[in-house]
Amino acid sequence: MNINNDETLTEVNDGLKLIQKQDGLTFGTDAYLLAAYVRRQTRARAADLGSGTGIMPLLLLSRKKVAHVHAVELQSDFADIIGRNAELNGFDGLLTPHLADVRDIKTEDFGGTVDVVLSNPPYMKVTGKANESERKNIARHEVAGGITDFCNAAGRILKHGGLFYTVWRPDRLCELMDALAGAGLEVKRMTFVHSRVDLPPCLVLCEAKKGAASGVYVTPPLVMYSSGTVYTDTLTKIYETGDFDESYQKP
Repeated sequence: MNINNDETLTEVNDGLKLIQKQDGLTFGTDAYLLAAYVRRQTRARAADLGSGTGIMPLLLLSRKKVAHVHAVELQSDFADIIGRNAELNGFDGLLTPHLADVRDIKTEDFGGTVDVVLSNPPYMKVTGKANESERKNIARHEVAGGITDFCNAAGRILKHGGLFYTVWRPDRLCELMDALAGAGLEVKRMTFVHSRVDLPPCLVLCEAKKGAASGVYVTPPLVMYSSGTVYTDTLTKIYETGDFDESYQKP
């Protein structure tokens, strides 16, 4: 497996080996938590929108949460990395890269509707000052589609009753709710993530269902650190198992 001069090779969770761009966004907590938030559907066909290096599909496949993942990525060098990461970890044939804009995708691109869609979309609005790395700018800012575009894409390709998972900024939660509703996706489960118990939430995890009736279960909050950089028992368990436990499921 060839690694280019501007790339790194790192071993991450679950024994996965991950090729990453030196000036691109690296694998972080939000992606890991979102992959852990996805319910186990071992026969499901899934799609990851804005897949980057393909880390979330790799995590889902390594845990056997889904059967196959279509990874949609706008940047050609990252779409290439997804294919190489799939081969490197033994998932070629189960992880299919798609070089495409989420605003243009349709069911025909995946051979029909999918059961699950997930996305860790750009969180930041476009500002006058761009990040020095164009790769990071596209990944972080809504230069190639905003949350409405990602939700609409999920709504187009999901089957009726299919599930959409995303992670978002709490201060922009109203925008996410509006985008989901406009795409025919009803929020069914929501978890606020806090760095420490005394701090406001820094992330919100959402599970929405296509064509569902209204009604959302707001789970207990997830607190990541008990003190300093020491993980809470709850976060430690999530990292060990790759799943949220029953307390984060609807009673």
